[in-house]
Amino acid sequence: MSSQTIRAEAFKALHQRDGAFVIPNPWDAGSAKMLASLGFEALATTSAGLAFSLGRADGEGAISCAEILENARSIVVATPLPVAADLENGFADEPPGCAETILRAAAVGLVGGSIEDASGRAEQPIYPFELAVERVKAAAQAARSLPFPFMLTARAENFLHGRADLADTLRRLEAYAEAGADVLYAPGLRSREEIAAVVRAVAPRPVNVVMGLSGVSLSVAELADLGVKRVSVGSALARAAYGAFFRAAQEIGGPGTFGFAEQALPFATLNGLFKS
Repeated sequence: MSSQTIRAEAFKALHQRDGAFVIPNPWDAGSAKMLASLGFEALATTSAGLAFSLGRADGEGAISCAEILENARSIVVATPLPVAADLENGFADEPPGCAETILRAAAVGLVGGSIEDASGRAEQPIYPFELAVERVKAAAQAARSLPFPFMLTARAENFLHGRADLADTLRRLEAYAEAGADVLYAPGLRSREEIAAVVRAVAPRPVNVVMGLSGVSLSVAELADLGVKRVSVGSALARAAYGAFFRAAQEIGGPGTFGFAEQALPFATLNGLFKS
């Protein structure tokens, strides 16, 4: 059995066991190794975290498919954990392009990935319903053509684009589940009631919820009680790291002190971690 198949089977099993699991989001090989050392069982990439590391603002078109996949490859190689990728909108408007992106993702060692229904166009930020469903269906067919289980996540992006339309979000997620998505995800949900409604709508398919958003504070245990299966954090870890870096630089450039170093991980700790 190949390493990728072993990871794929392990990733699928995480979605089938009782309770919720956390899939944190590294933005490079080093952050992936740190997360693996803490006992996490799977990882997911973050397009925003990657954009920040390249000195770019996040947004549709900020990162190319090739850059996303090369970053994902480095994270796959860094640890033995299953890795899923943020594949944005599949880097294509039409269904065949989404299918091709899934196959390219698998080719770099990924065992899961997400396709969102955000178009990247300000005048029509969300794909029309019928096209959005066909895109998921094509991606699911590509995933099923692989010789190992590839966990396809379908994302309904309404809430991230100023469309707090729960009814349409539920309609889309239900259709994406019917089209073959393995995991359903509506980023931007902010209340227990919204999360519970999504879980009920697509049951028994697993639901991913993102935490680390300002003003939303639910524990893993609380999310599990709502029926959530998978918890990601998007760009939150990258933002936390950059926040600490920025505050340290402000201290140096402002009062000219170096108190931040007291909170930094010791050199020997990091060096030893990255030797493994």
